[in-house]
Amino acid sequence: MNTYRIAAIGGDGIGPEVIAAGLVVLKACAARDGGFAFEVDEFDWGSERYRRSGLMMPDGGVETLRAFDAIYFGAVGAPDVPDHVTLWGLRLAICQGLDQYANLRPIRMLPGIDGPLRNVAAQDLDWAIVRENSEGEYAGQGGRSHRGLPEEVATEVAIFTRSGVRRIMRFAFALARSRPRKLLTVVT
Repeated sequence: MNTYRIAAIGGDGIGPEVIAAGLVVLKACAARDGGFAFEVDEFDWGSERYRRSGLMMPDGGVETLRAFDAIYFGAVGAPDVPDHVTLWGLRLAICQGLDQYANLRPIRMLPGIDGPLRNVAAQDLDWAIVRENSEGEYAGQGGRSHRGLPEEVATEVAIFTRSGVRRIMRFAFALARSRPRKLLTVVT
């Protein structure tokens, strides 16, 4: 039997609640199948930890995650913690530190569930959204000038390297080729 090690990071807001429910589902799937199992380590990384220690995750957190087969990540962000702290202190630190460049978001209607889209059946909606996860707006090249003055300005620079674009496009094309419709739409 294969046993997969999962690092569960609930994070903030509804993240811990969603992760807890998802782990119940994963364990039920494993029990029903009988051919695999999960070992889950839960991490308290997020805004609450930041409030206590000044860090979203401890030093060496990315290295700790390398030992796992998967990271099950909830949400990050809190009204009283600046976005750049939560983004760079946890989410992007993980994505860039582990070179998780492809963010894959499957979208499908599950049989027997009425979704918010009218007249859409399960067979009508089966998309896979692929988003680059470590460059573009996530490159972290922005900043602020004239801080605290009336002319203060913020900039955000999107950076796209040839190798970064090549690998995400190859990922998206390979995914499209593996799907029944073999259709790829490039949005940006």
